[in-house]
Amino acid sequence: MTRPASHWLLLVALAIVWGSSFALTRIAVAEMTPAMLVAGRNAIAAAGLLLLVVWLRRAWPRGPRVWRFMLAIAVVGNMMPFLLISWGQQRIDSGLAGILMAVMPLLTLVLAHFLVSGERMAPRRLAGFLIGFAGVLVLIGPTALRELGGRGETLLAQLAVLGGAVCYAVNAIVSRHKPASDPWATSALVLAMAWLLTLPLAVATWPIDTPAVPVLSPAALWAVAVLGLICTALGSVIYFTLVAAAGPTFLSLINYLIPLWAVLIGALFLGERPEWNHLVAMGLILGGVAWSQRRA
Repeated sequence: MTRPASHWLLLVALAIVWGSSFALTRIAVAEMTPAMLVAGRNAIAAAGLLLLVVWLRRAWPRGPRVWRFMLAIAVVGNMMPFLLISWGQQRIDSGLAGILMAVMPLLTLVLAHFLVSGERMAPRRLAGFLIGFAGVLVLIGPTALRELGGRGETLLAQLAVLGGAVCYAVNAIVSRHKPASDPWATSALVLAMAWLLTLPLAVATWPIDTPAVPVLSPAALWAVAVLGLICTALGSVIYFTLVAAAGPTFLSLINYLIPLWAVLIGALFLGERPEWNHLVAMGLILGGVAWSQRRA
């Protein structure tokens, strides 16, 4: 039995949507605090999805159990990783952040082995993940690796992004066990919960010299809008659909595809020329993905 093409299409779509968020976050945090950014993108995403759910007449989740799961997802899958990664990206480059985020599939593999039925850590899966992780390291290069020994704020930023990766790994398992519910309505309510939870922190960290309605550059406004509507709202719908259909281990492959998307964006739209290590890394990453998904 081979994996359906729809699973791969959703995975690639999510890689494109989420992979674009790192550059947008870098633009936005230059003019606002991480909590302000997270609250803003969640407010835009929740408002857009709630209106769409009402218009499409999607079924709202029912029962206290599914609502408890949605609250857990709002905390561990949205608020905490968004805040940690946004704060970390103020202090470390995207290459080092990519290395730290690539830990997520390995964490998911271990957690799924114990907590998800049918997700046993077979040797081929472990080998595939290690091959893909080696590709990520080759893609980033030795310069960023040397920064792992940093101190002070750089070290704290590394730990923050690593904490975001841990949150995403835990969230993949939680989402897998969530009772079945409409992905559109679930995404809307999870984002609304995350916004309400983040709002007090956004108010508390609001700079004293910033007006009640901050004056942002057009670039920052566009970054927040795209982060909210595309990266957060659309990304959440794809995420819930994919994790329910394909499982958390398959979903964790997203962290190998996101670096590839960054290379392609640079080559196609920014005029960057991929170096030899980019091509080697691409082969390792895609080879690791293919090997981990082989059927025994």
